Amino acid sequence: MDIKKSPVSFSLARIAREAIWVAVWTLFFCRLTPAQISPGPLSHAHQQLEGVAKCASCHDFGAGPRGFKCLECHAEIRRRVEAHAGYHSRVYRVSPSQTDCARCHMEHNGQGFVLTRLERKDFDHAAQTGFVLEGKHRAQSCEKCHTAKHIPASARAEIKMIDPGRSFLGLRRECTSCHEDVHRGQLGAECTRCHRQEGWRPAPGFSHASTSFPLTGLHQMVACDKCHAPHSGEKTSAEKASGEKTVLFKGLAASSCQSCHMDPHKGAFQEAKVRGSCDTCHTTAGWKNIHLNVGFTHNDTKFPLQGKHADLTCAKCHKDTDFKRPVKHERCADCHEDPHKGQFVSRVAGSDCSACHNQTSYKPTLFDRETHRRSAFPLEGKHEPLPCENCHPPAGKDTVYMTRKLTCTACHADRHGGEFASAPYLNTCDLCHNVGGFQPSTFSAARHAQTKFALPGPHAYLPCYDCHKPVMAALAAVPLYSASNFLSGPLRQYHFAAQTCNTCHADPHQTRLACETCHAPQRWNDLRPFDHATTKFQLEGAHTTASCLQCHIPGDGTNAPVFPETPGQCFRCHVAKDVHGGQFRTAAREEDCSSCHVTARWDTKDFNHERAAFPLDVAHRSVACEKCHKEQRQIAGKMVRMYRGTPTECVRCH
Repeated sequence: MDIKKSPVSFSLARIAREAIWVAVWTLFFCRLTPAQISPGPLSHAHQQLEGVAKCASCHDFGAGPRGFKCLECHAEIRRRVEAHAGYHSRVYRVSPSQTDCARCHMEHNGQGFVLTRLERKDFDHAAQTGFVLEGKHRAQSCEKCHTAKHIPASARAEIKMIDPGRSFLGLRRECTSCHEDVHRGQLGAECTRCHRQEGWRPAPGFSHASTSFPLTGLHQMVACDKCHAPHSGEKTSAEKASGEKTVLFKGLAASSCQSCHMDPHKGAFQEAKVRGSCDTCHTTAGWKNIHLNVGFTHNDTKFPLQGKHADLTCAKCHKDTDFKRPVKHERCADCHEDPHKGQFVSRVAGSDCSACHNQTSYKPTLFDRETHRRSAFPLEGKHEPLPCENCHPPAGKDTVYMTRKLTCTACHADRHGGEFASAPYLNTCDLCHNVGGFQPSTFSAARHAQTKFALPGPHAYLPCYDCHKPVMAALAAVPLYSASNFLSGPLRQYHFAAQTCNTCHADPHQTRLACETCHAPQRWNDLRPFDHATTKFQLEGAHTTASCLQCHIPGDGTNAPVFPETPGQCFRCHVAKDVHGGQFRTAAREEDCSSCHVTARWDTKDFNHERAAFPLDVAHRSVACEKCHKEQRQIAGKMVRMYRGTPTECVRCH
């Protein structure tokens, strides 16, 4: 035998070489204390290797680079690294010296030191183990899966820990390594074909269509255990925990309907001419959904089955088993109740439903918008896009179609509050509006000229709402009024009791006279001649040339002259020009200027002294006024000759 190639001789040579190195080191350090040789005591797991003579068990003191012998002892890790499986195969950096082990496992720190250093918070299970945690696995703690009961017996033998539950080795990736197979091997061990990690139920990967018995019709609504009977064997631990039983998925008889269903006909259709399986007449959609496939066709009868009638069961029309008994079918009402409660009996079509419906479906109706155009109420303008129920509201459970509402006010609230209800309008809305929209109105200025107010002058160019303003307070009591009914805003007044100017315009002159007395409707500034003689103050003398504003002073906040309450006494207007200094307007006596003066001129010699307290005799008549009325006073900055209070005794002047 070639010693170099013999495994036994190779091991003996290696042991001898290591023994020599141990002896050399022992002699070299024989005088040193143990504390000077070892960097520290070993952990509890390696305490059997304590001592100078056992250093070579873990350390490689060969001629090459110093290293470790971790994988010689931990064969379970070496096997996984070489197989490229598990955590160590992804994180361990392979090298002959095996020094990468010390990156996570530190020795010589004492018996209480934990050799395994693992940061659970930052641990990437998918990248570092190759097993992606999804669904409910993601929320589980490490110990929930890495436990001794999940480690198979074949893997336990190579785990060196006394307590396998503390190890993260030995788990397989198959679902059944942790979970019990509730199907008892009927569907194989590859659970992920049907189930996902999000939960056991539902099983999104399973489709009954892929089996030999695809589910159709009512079979899709049947619970699984209705067809898959419970397993007759002893309950598993999972069944005991959940209280459920494992059902059979293999070996079920499904060759015919009778495998599960009893024959309700008790062999009545076993004769030769109709013999066959149940699906000759029935479908999985329901027992009563019958289709005849034995040479009979309903089209050969007086009532061919079309549309929805073809889907009906025979018993819907044939109430008993006597199919030769005649069934009345000439009119729809023979079988169907009139949902319109006789609304169309008086129409040309009568109660024949086919005028609006067909056998394909009751809805939608054949009476469409185009058909409505040919009715007594053609749909035009804004009526055309309206939903049917806006005009045909339900009355209880029945929709009213024969509404007999052919006038606007039958559906729409009167937006004018009854102003046009009487003759000649009688609420005939289309005189001013059309179905294209309530606004704008078709009532033009030309038609306005035919009314009692023909829009004279600038009135013809004004917007309607300048004159026809809201009258909420006046029309609030109108029964049809509701704010939601008036999309164009509040009610407006269109009828006026009078057509005079002050019906719309405020009187700036504060008089009751009609504006037309002085003004023309074409232009406000075009004044008509006014006869002042018709008033209490006839214009005479200098007054005839005075302007109106000289006597009729404008009021506050306006340039319009004020006519009522204009004073008729001279001093009321000429108070600023009172040359007499107020001597004729005392508390005891107030005299009007007209007692001495006339409107023709101020300076007058026609004063009748006979009306005074001192009548003039012949001698005094020729005396100038100032000869007797000598006294003058300073009043308001000017010299005023005093007339009142002049002495009448002779001795006072002579």
